[in-house]
Amino acid sequence: MIRIGILGDIGSGKSYVAKNFGYPFFNADDEVGKIYQNDKKIFKKLKKSLPKYITSFPIDKKEVSQAILKNTKNLNKIIKIVHYEIRKKLHSFLKKNKKKKIVILDIPLLLENKINNRNDILIYVDSKKKNIFKRLKKRKNFNQKLLNKFKSIQLSNNIKKKKSQFVIKNDFTKKTVRNGIKNILKEII
Repeated sequence: MIRIGILGDIGSGKSYVAKNFGYPFFNADDEVGKIYQNDKKIFKKLKKSLPKYITSFPIDKKEVSQAILKNTKNLNKIIKIVHYEIRKKLHSFLKKNKKKKIVILDIPLLLENKINNRNDILIYVDSKKKNIFKRLKKRKNFNQKLLNKFKSIQLSNNIKKKKSQFVIKNDFTKKTVRNGIKNILKEII
């Protein structure tokens, strides 16, 4: 099985690129959303760790955001609790898809949390900053301070780009992304 990790800036279109590969893909952000909605055990751990902020189940992302904005240490507490569960879900995804030729990993902290393997093929999604910012501002709960907190725990884009074997330009058009994917797959397979 070939594992492809998708890297890039927040809002660069990593998930869009991951979906367009046409192979099974693991989206960590979606999994976190499911955990917040369905996992009472994680709710209890977060409530115990952050009693001032996490008050009701299902977990409200606004409460999580408030905790992070108040103190970056809270972000680390959340990551510690939630990422353990994400790793378990990733393991089960990989087990379920072990006979597949390729799987795509869309995990924002793939390198930072050492989730990647040495043999993973890393692809950096390169988008113009102004396009990214335009897209981020359209998000329902966009908050610049929150964005900065998340960026502070991530590797720089230069490092992610250097560690990647491929770069895919994302100008947010299907044609460009699909052509980039097609070229990468020709080299990999």
